[in-house]
Amino acid sequence: MNTDAAENTDTAEQNGLPHSAVTETRRPWLRHYQRGVPADPLLDIASLPAMLERSATRYPGRAALHFMGRACSYRQLWQDVQRFAAALQALGVQLGDRVSIMLPNCPQFVVAFYGASLAGAVVVNTSPLYVAPELTHQLHDSGSETLIMLDAFYPRFEEHKLPGVKRVIVTGIQDALPFPKNLLYPLRQKAQGHLTAVPTGGKVHGMQALIRAQDAHARPRTVALRPETLALLQYTGGTTGTPKGAMLTQGNLIANTVQARVWMPEVQQGQEVLLAAIPFFHVYGMTTAMNMGVLIAATTVLVPNPRDIGTLLELVQRMKPTLFPGVPTMYGAINAHPDTPKYDLTSIRACISGSAPLPLETARRFREITGGANLIEGYGLTEASPVTHCNPVSGEQPEGSIGLPIPGVYAYVAAPDGSPLPLGEPGELYVSGPNVMAGYWQRPEESAATLPTRADRTWLKTGDVAVMDGEGYFRIVDRQKDVIIAGGFNIYPREVEEVLYAHPAVLEAAAIGVPHPHRGETVKAFVVFRPGMQASQAELEAWCRERLSPYKVPRLYEVRGELPKSAVGKVLRRALAEQDRAARGLQVGV
Repeated sequence: MNTDAAENTDTAEQNGLPHSAVTETRRPWLRHYQRGVPADPLLDIASLPAMLERSATRYPGRAALHFMGRACSYRQLWQDVQRFAAALQALGVQLGDRVSIMLPNCPQFVVAFYGASLAGAVVVNTSPLYVAPELTHQLHDSGSETLIMLDAFYPRFEEHKLPGVKRVIVTGIQDALPFPKNLLYPLRQKAQGHLTAVPTGGKVHGMQALIRAQDAHARPRTVALRPETLALLQYTGGTTGTPKGAMLTQGNLIANTVQARVWMPEVQQGQEVLLAAIPFFHVYGMTTAMNMGVLIAATTVLVPNPRDIGTLLELVQRMKPTLFPGVPTMYGAINAHPDTPKYDLTSIRACISGSAPLPLETARRFREITGGANLIEGYGLTEASPVTHCNPVSGEQPEGSIGLPIPGVYAYVAAPDGSPLPLGEPGELYVSGPNVMAGYWQRPEESAATLPTRADRTWLKTGDVAVMDGEGYFRIVDRQKDVIIAGGFNIYPREVEEVLYAHPAVLEAAAIGVPHPHRGETVKAFVVFRPGMQASQAELEAWCRERLSPYKVPRLYEVRGELPKSAVGKVLRRALAEQDRAARGLQVGV
């Protein structure tokens, strides 16, 4: 228990909450903070690049990144970031320009992210899983003029040459490999038919060539980066399911990284090894793995393909990571892998699980095979950078709870009109704090609806239904949004349905999430065919795979004569979900 925090008896006015909420919402969770966790974080870092510079100054010789046998020191990383920022500016990138990054976890991602930020640009995290239409939409909506991508992904851009993109910067996995792997990797890719030749010239540039063209001590033009400076557009379906960019500022991202760090007081500055298996293009991985690693000057072990559990196990035994943020499916896959007993995983001390509910059995088994690693469940959403709640690393962890609001975060459960509800009553979860977004990119009406102001504090309506107990622990009981969470990735039914509706044989379509033993949830599609027309499951799946990222493609299909609808003709996904649950004993999952 943190005595200082427990003595904090904020008034409702200080909390920014209505007078009627005094007894229920006086931050009762503070008395359950473990010793050393402050009530509010000290935010003394001006920007993300400043955070990296500080670690590079204090720990210049320490390995910052480790990737497939090659290490990069903090001194070298900061130097490469400065050179890349200078190169971007030389190409014409200016303050506020959007730069899309489409890379897996590799050193180039870190250099591109911090380099673009140092140059004054706004990063647009872009999933490497995007197919051409998805990439086209995000580049157009964000107004990105610069795209940084892996050479293997270049054909997707080439398929839809966008006039708004002024420069494409390409890199390859081989660029980050040690000798002789850097020479052997392209040969292996060629033998497997995976080698992509990207012609440079014109608006296409090689990332390594751009960095090397800069002087070893090159410094970019100084750009004023303040807490309110826009740093990132992270695309999400938000509360409506329509993809839009959550505007996260330098202050938002710094705040959430610091909040996550102070939640773990046992972390030792400059001594940890962090396993980065969750993708950086996902806001959860970006904050709890990439930015956290930089803040605490950890050696971050980069994992480009987290689905290769065998390699992951080998990395754990060889690199001995102490921190391992992840998602439930990842921990479950390790638990179930037949080779797990052969490896020593006892170096892992702490793991924060996010992006999806953590099954109790998964947590229990993982603690067992790691010799007692603290695997705890947290909660968050893109619009909050993303973490808002977490169970104590050591302390009470009520069954099924998402934990306590983290330092600096305020939360309450609201009625439909936004007023606080009594303890134990379910309602929409509202959160507030320095990590909450500035709004949605170019969508002022949706921003205003999602970020209401009450008692001089801006709140984020999460769209999730929660309850809070008298101790300040929260539990999610339902989702107002119909988002499907498969393997830690958010899938928005509307996006899947629109692809199915475009099929010439489909009259109506609906998509829901159904339980899956490994992914948590998977997508099930219900379709009604046009009169006199049919399509097989294989045909529908092939259609979807051409237009959706692999994780969004439905794995189950059910043909219906009609779909349940409301009085105004809206398809009732909830009714379909209830019917599916009732009949699940007759269904066969994939």
